[in-house]
Amino acid sequence: MSIHAHATQHIVGEPEVVEDASRVETSDAWLRLKAAATAIQLLQEQDGSIPAHVDEVAEDAHADARALVTEVIAAIRALTPAFPHDQDYLVEVVQDFERWADQGFGIPDFLDSLSAFQPQQHRVDGTRHLVVFPMYTQNGSRDRHVEAVLVEAIWPEFIAQLEAGDYGNKLFVSLRFLDYTPGYDTNSAVLFPETIAMREIPTFTWGAIFEDREAARYRRVVRAAAEITKLDLPADAARMLDDQQLTEKTFVMWDMIHDRTHMRGDLPFDPFMIKQRMPYFLYSLEELRCDLTAFRESVAIERRLGARADAGEALDAVEAETLEHAHLVQYAIIFDRIFRFPITGSRVRNYDGLGGQLLFAWLHQRGVLHWTDTALSLDWEDVPDAVIALSDEINDLYWRSIDRPKTAHWLAAYDLVRSTLTPNPASVWARALPDEILAGLPKGYTDAVLDDEFPLSMFFEALNKKMKDVVESTAGITGRDS
Repeated sequence: MSIHAHATQHIVGEPEVVEDASRVETSDAWLRLKAAATAIQLLQEQDGSIPAHVDEVAEDAHADARALVTEVIAAIRALTPAFPHDQDYLVEVVQDFERWADQGFGIPDFLDSLSAFQPQQHRVDGTRHLVVFPMYTQNGSRDRHVEAVLVEAIWPEFIAQLEAGDYGNKLFVSLRFLDYTPGYDTNSAVLFPETIAMREIPTFTWGAIFEDREAARYRRVVRAAAEITKLDLPADAARMLDDQQLTEKTFVMWDMIHDRTHMRGDLPFDPFMIKQRMPYFLYSLEELRCDLTAFRESVAIERRLGARADAGEALDAVEAETLEHAHLVQYAIIFDRIFRFPITGSRVRNYDGLGGQLLFAWLHQRGVLHWTDTALSLDWEDVPDAVIALSDEINDLYWRSIDRPKTAHWLAAYDLVRSTLTPNPASVWARALPDEILAGLPKGYTDAVLDDEFPLSMFFEALNKKMKDVVESTAGITGRDS
């Protein structure tokens, strides 16, 4: 008997039928599905296929895989009654698993079930989904393996009203983890359809973010960073560190506005920069542009609703919650960007890290952020206008670049970044690219960028030494862990 068959031989019979979604994560059917999917991962190659013979112990990997897929299918069928809104998808995913097995476990193709899965059509707070696909997890495993995830929607009324009004984003889905297979026991906080194994690329109609993970790691990292830097947090910001649900809702508002910004504005390129090889600081500016747009829109919402309240007008409950979270989004963007982003991940083309470095240095150089006597402080009344000024600089870069050649835009973007951040002393870009690169193909420009073109400042080097263990501890964190 192979090791994989031995590991699952205790599974006998059909799982119980589950009709109540509120108890799925403790059900026998889910636990069987999770165990079988995890066992399938051990048989899969990076591309998701399963060779007939995995190692010298597994005499017939396909026999093991067929038994495990049978178990997965039985569990999905047992769980389907608990998810009537996903019935079409769950029927299709069973057929995709059957086809994969019947065709000899080649590279998986789950396009049919992916096309049937439409979570953006069920954005009701607390709605649950069972998600099973061969996929890789961004910021986690690059192996396209079978993963199973139980999730529920986070969609408070104030978010529903914002999305139905000036901040429409039909593709955005905000989720909370309930349980998952090992691919999500990582830093991954997204569920994107493009990560799923399929024969062709369809038009994507949704993208999901696990806001409970975003909020939980924010709370852990900012709490530690505030203590280390002796930052006296404003009362509202401190309240977020003690309230997971409050922080989750704040991140939903931030991410919804951020996400829609990728498709809006004066864009000199494909908004998602798909299949484009460019210097990584271009990605830094795009992600930062979207965050700063979420910041400036939150400032606008706060000022508009705050003016009404100051004038004596009574806000209804949804407006009051919107006002509260518009203020909190500003803290979330500032603190996540300046504390977590620069010291998370490697220094190899870390575009999110670079965006955080840029925001910190911009605020410091404009006199609204202070690192004095080994303590950090911010002049909160002046912060909004300073952040919006950086947003204006990036927006102006984009507007001007519509009339520029691609590489001229790259050079202008580099100048914007280095006007605030100091480049690596070994940088060819900082010394001025030689004529043979300037006259050559764009590839030469990109190849000349150092992996760490803008190294960490001494502030962040010191912070990283004290925060490294805290940041690493957030891998796999969920709202239940905070």
